[in-house]
Amino acid sequence: MTDATPGADGTTAADSGRPEPAAPRRRDAARSRELLIRAALELFADRGFERTTIREIGDRAGVDPALIARYFGGKTQLYLATVRMELGDSAPADLLDEDRLRTLVERLTRRGPGPSFQAAVLPGDNTEVQQAARTYLHERLVQPLHDRFAAEDVDRPQLRAELAAAAFAGIILARSSGAFGELAKAEPGELLPLLHDLLAASRPTR
Repeated sequence: MTDATPGADGTTAADSGRPEPAAPRRRDAARSRELLIRAALELFADRGFERTTIREIGDRAGVDPALIARYFGGKTQLYLATVRMELGDSAPADLLDEDRLRTLVERLTRRGPGPSFQAAVLPGDNTEVQQAARTYLHERLVQPLHDRFAAEDVDRPQLRAELAAAAFAGIILARSSGAFGELAKAEPGELLPLLHDLLAASRPTR
């Protein structure tokens, strides 16, 4: 559309041949951050930290890769942001609490497992980022179970907590991979009671 508003001399931009002013572009920073985190979550889970490049993340997100440095500070910080997004920033998840387990399973069903689950079961390719992911996984999944078992005076609470968290991580990864047909097809509502019973086996009956 041409600028038909007359200037001081009565001419318009079209009359004078002057270029029309470009419409201001508004960058939605929050949206760009979200797209970058989601793209990084997928790529880090699929390829690992070292084999994922900043350019690939930007390309998948449809965002200028230079924004990774602006919004996060670099690839390592973006990795840590994906770890926090994977398990959520709400209260740590007690896997024996049915409501918390449901919330976590539904979240991971929608988004798929990310780098912290990979860090739990696979050899790492970067000590700093893998250690950060493992630390976060322990804080979010292992520690709540340890605290529950210790409060109940259960024998070897740390081992039992790690056993339950490892079982959960393995099931989530196997479900995502499609290696087990029925597990992959099961809806969260079907899976939850069976998963809860399995995890509850780490807690001895009195």
